[in-house]
Amino acid sequence: MEKKALEQGFSEDGYITDQDCFSSIRYRTMPADWNGCGPIAAYNLRRWLGQEPEIREVYREMDALHRLHAPGPTTMRVMRLYLSRYAPDFRETEGREAALAAAAGSRAGIFRYREGQEPHFISYIRTGEESFRFFNVDDGLEDCTMSMAQFGEEHLKGGLVIALTLE
Repeated sequence: MEKKALEQGFSEDGYITDQDCFSSIRYRTMPADWNGCGPIAAYNLRRWLGQEPEIREVYREMDALHRLHAPGPTTMRVMRLYLSRYAPDFRETEGREAALAAAAGSRAGIFRYREGQEPHFISYIRTGEESFRFFNVDDGLEDCTMSMAQFGEEHLKGGLVIALTLE
């Protein structure tokens, strides 16, 4: 399999869409294409807020927030700590139906859920009254637009769902 270049992971408007392009960055002792969805989601939310983060710095800062420097995903503790620095007005909602409702009423946010069997963070931004743009959901859905209801039906199929939203 040919490795994708880091630059290919970004959309034309500067959002990160393809985690597979981040194998050159290490996060939690692993190549970030394996476990780097948390920093990608945080980066995209900061970009939407008008901040200009540098992705390697986001990875470094989030990595340093983990108590153990061992392989693994981004924990909710770390995501909360990181967002409290850069998006302090975020609201956390737990549970599939409550999280979907909170996200549907928000302007942007991050979901923590299971994509298939894997824990995953994705970011989204509102693009219309009932339309949202989702980033880094899955292969083939790196940058897609759908309703929140459609996203929930197709992707929030089991396990704990958490929405971190900005009103």
